[in-house]
Amino acid sequence: MSVSGVAAVLARGVTRVTGGALGPYQSAVVRIGFSFTWLVFLLREWPNRRELYGPDGPWSWEMARQLTDGNGAFTVLMWSDGRLWFEAVYLLSVAASALLLLGWRTRTLSVLFMVGVLSLQNRSVFMGDGGDNVIHLMALYLVLTRCGRVWSLDARRARRRERAAEGGEGGEGADDAAAGAGRAPRDVTGVVLWSLLGLVLALASLLPGLATGWAVVFWGLWLVHALWWAVSRHAPRGELRAVLDMTANLVHNAALFVIMAEVCLIYATAGWYKVQGSRWQDGTALHYPLNLDYFTPWPALSEALGSNGAMVMLITYGTVIVQVAFPFTLFNRRVKNVLLAAMMTEHFAISVVLGLPFFSLAMIAADAVFLPTGFLRATGRITDRVTRRIRDRLLPGRPPRRGGGAADPSGEPAAGDPEDRRHRTLVG
Repeated sequence: MSVSGVAAVLARGVTRVTGGALGPYQSAVVRIGFSFTWLVFLLREWPNRRELYGPDGPWSWEMARQLTDGNGAFTVLMWSDGRLWFEAVYLLSVAASALLLLGWRTRTLSVLFMVGVLSLQNRSVFMGDGGDNVIHLMALYLVLTRCGRVWSLDARRARRRERAAEGGEGGEGADDAAAGAGRAPRDVTGVVLWSLLGLVLALASLLPGLATGWAVVFWGLWLVHALWWAVSRHAPRGELRAVLDMTANLVHNAALFVIMAEVCLIYATAGWYKVQGSRWQDGTALHYPLNLDYFTPWPALSEALGSNGAMVMLITYGTVIVQVAFPFTLFNRRVKNVLLAAMMTEHFAISVVLGLPFFSLAMIAADAVFLPTGFLRATGRITDRVTRRIRDRLLPGRPPRRGGGAADPSGEPAAGDPEDRRHRTLVG
């Protein structure tokens, strides 16, 4: 290949990774999946929260402080050992999970979601079933993604602003003038939220409990949000906004690639470690957890499955084969989709048979990053139709929603437009 050909390929690659946020549906379903998993876990363990992560647990506050001082783990629960402070942090984590699930202010809520996850998990590191490690990692990665581009309240607010800028419904007074001048409408809620979090961060920086590295991270994110707002408000069509968009797309695409690589690494390491185990080699590994009281929420089901030697052997070998082979199937979309469905089915079975629902939910949410875009778009359209029918039955007098621009009511771009073409990603 000539020098000009190599340069053209590199130019197309740079345009690809900076020209748009790839996998918007995949990143949205990962956001929804992990925030839902963590929210359900927190609500499920509400009666046991003080024993798991609070002052009544066997892992005392002093023991946790010694551990975090040694490994530098971040948790705001080390700022105070008071019961009121613990309850406030737990409620913050619940609220952040619910709002991130809805996609409200995803840039800010993804950070608060990360703070809640890290604070609780690093307070009691021995509480978990494996799924907590996946949630821990994904909470960090979600901060770097643009996971609110579709299926979120942020996306709906953006569509309303686009309609206002085009002279449609929404926006009055100063906001209409701003839209006509090419500036973004005022965002009072965003400014108030940013100011309050800045005040909290300033107070936290005065305390000895916030490590210097984490202080730099949080102040950096806070300043980036301020810069983004200022540019969007006063120069939304300038070169600086274009540079910010390209940088955000690059960071998003890199984070999405890391999430995909992390999932492959999880399955590859799990599969190859299983290959080395004698119980997995002789096909009897599944027999043992099916006969442990801790993993038998349905004793009759576990007994029926565990007593069938052929089924135990097939599931044991099938698990190893699927986990080892999955990273290599990414080069073949059809085979990848078949194994992806097999892995999700396996995790669903684990949640029921072995009684590990949150581990299974976390892994299914991680697997969702590989779901085909066409499947996710079809699922979104079906969900939107079902939601509209339910709403029309419950509120028969409510007028139908008005569409606008290229987006349909579900928040998806119309087929064939430039935004739709950006959704056609390598993952499906």
